[in-house]
Amino acid sequence: MTTLPEHAVRRCYSVVNPIHSTVYFSPEIGREFAAAGLDAPAAVYFANRAAPLGRVGAGAVTATFYNFKHDLVALHVPRIWETLSPEEALGVRLRAVDSLLRRLLGEDVLGSKELAEAAELALRAAEACARPARPLYAANADLPVPREPHLAFWHAATLLREHRGDGHLMALTTAGLGPLEALVSHTASSQGAAAGWVRSSRGWSEEEWAAARGRLRDRGLLDDAGGLTASGEKLRADLEDETDRLDAAPYEHLGPAGVARLTELAAGLTAAARAAGAFPAQIFAKR
Repeated sequence: MTTLPEHAVRRCYSVVNPIHSTVYFSPEIGREFAAAGLDAPAAVYFANRAAPLGRVGAGAVTATFYNFKHDLVALHVPRIWETLSPEEALGVRLRAVDSLLRRLLGEDVLGSKELAEAAELALRAAEACARPARPLYAANADLPVPREPHLAFWHAATLLREHRGDGHLMALTTAGLGPLEALVSHTASSQGAAAGWVRSSRGWSEEEWAAARGRLRDRGLLDDAGGLTASGEKLRADLEDETDRLDAAPYEHLGPAGVARLTELAAGLTAAARAAGAFPAQIFAKR
């Protein structure tokens, strides 16, 4: 039995995760990796996110990232490690995050007691994350915690994101949603990003996307216009409930008061980051 209010896990995660996710849309990450020799956006993404796994090949990245077409992954991995080692990529990543958060939040916020408290709470929650069957979380958990509070908070947000993400893949697999079906059904929901951007950034063709839509229609999950049916809405809701269940341990460990306080603090940080332009509007516009 949970001790937390209903949907408290999801509410907390929804305001902690954006601080991690800012890095994927920042000019800083592109500049830092370009200076290190990588400039293709997909190569930058794979080096940034896969570096904690070590010098892995395309198969490991495809398996753990789940919704990228293997052909796109194999175009860049393991070749990226010929340009810079995973250890070097981790250093590049942290430099980019440092510059990014200084720009988005400002020096006053970075030096505030509130940010230090948020970092402490998020790290405490992450103490209860589990390594088994969660490879991306486990790899990041082996990294040292940065000393600066803003970087420590980003690190903790990364741990919580990858822990939840690894669990979400378990739920997707159980529900019979492969990589493309997961993407198509998510972009059809009210929470999804723009389908065209998602499809192209993950390396899928329009024909493959259309075929996945057809499979979902055959299952009664999509209507003829590409929107979710009532059954599709229920499946997506059930997936999030199951993901919450699999992701509850860190927040149970923090306790109701700690979760409420982390949610409050992280909501302020995320609001400030959004106001500073952290997320490109065109990517999240439905089209």
